[in-house]
Amino acid sequence: MAIISEDIIKQFQNSVQSLDDQLQNTFENLHQGYPVEALVRFLKARDGNIPKALQMLVDCLEWRIQNEIDDILSKPIVPVDFYRGVRDSQLIGMSGYTKEGRPVFTVGVGLSTYDKASIHYYVQSHIQINEYRDRIICPAATKKYGQHIGTCIKILDMTGLTISQLSQLKLLTVISSIDDLNYPEMTDIYYIVNAPFIFSACWKVVKPLLQERTRKKVQVLSGCGKDELLKIMDYDSLPHFCKSEGSGSGSAKHNRTRAGDDNCFSLDHVFHQELYNYINQQAEAVESRVMVSQKSFHVAFPQPDPNDEKIAQTIESELQKYSDPNGVANKLDDLAIKEDEEKK
Repeated sequence: MAIISEDIIKQFQNSVQSLDDQLQNTFENLHQGYPVEALVRFLKARDGNIPKALQMLVDCLEWRIQNEIDDILSKPIVPVDFYRGVRDSQLIGMSGYTKEGRPVFTVGVGLSTYDKASIHYYVQSHIQINEYRDRIICPAATKKYGQHIGTCIKILDMTGLTISQLSQLKLLTVISSIDDLNYPEMTDIYYIVNAPFIFSACWKVVKPLLQERTRKKVQVLSGCGKDELLKIMDYDSLPHFCKSEGSGSGSAKHNRTRAGDDNCFSLDHVFHQELYNYINQQAEAVESRVMVSQKSFHVAFPQPDPNDEKIAQTIESELQKYSDPNGVANKLDDLAIKEDEEKK
């Protein structure tokens, strides 16, 4: 792992100063008042290589401009019942903060179905959560904890992981590529909880393919991980699927009578309520609500990193071993992502 020295940072800063005004403007939205910390993230992602880090940053800024990412928090997914379907099938949330102030984001990997909308809505929702984290959550945490908070941790719940997840690899690879190329080094640690045997089998073959920097970030915890996680966060910040053994994300997935403020994936959870209200308020502020229809915000998908594609192929191959002889698990290339059906 490369050491990012002060000299390397200064050289990178000098290179960035030569960027045109349009790139500089969107860079300000990206770094949120902490340009050095943002540059260090891009340097880390390219092992301290300044030319590669600069190209990565420029590509990211151009992607933001071309896809109007700076305005994505003013483009709600409507109507609300449709958005609830997105939330119920793309299990992402935020349960609280670590004792050091880093936001705790959660992903229900095993029980996310991605079957209520097209890929474009799921990508839009994912980017909106990223942008809300970077522009609202982290700055607020910085103010509250009296120190710069610019990264988060993620807890990945593997409850319900089965061979059927093979059909989601293409979509997940798109989302992973967007994060790797445009939100580098935003996650300090990935905690894996409630992992079934099939995850252990896949992890065994995937782990050697990961970069050392990424491998060191992944920690597979025993059971729901409650005891280990309580070392870094208070009980109130534990996601619902970590509060007791056997309490995977499925236990409250569609149960809206159970407290919405407990199930961090639910649209009724305080995080998602604040996020959705904020997006709608921003839409009203730019007088765009009257123009909104049930229509996805199309973002150009980046070319997947060759290593990401290799990892996806390895996972596919490993999962194929557990499919039945009648071919329950189809080839990845034969699996179609639901087409976008926009309503006028």
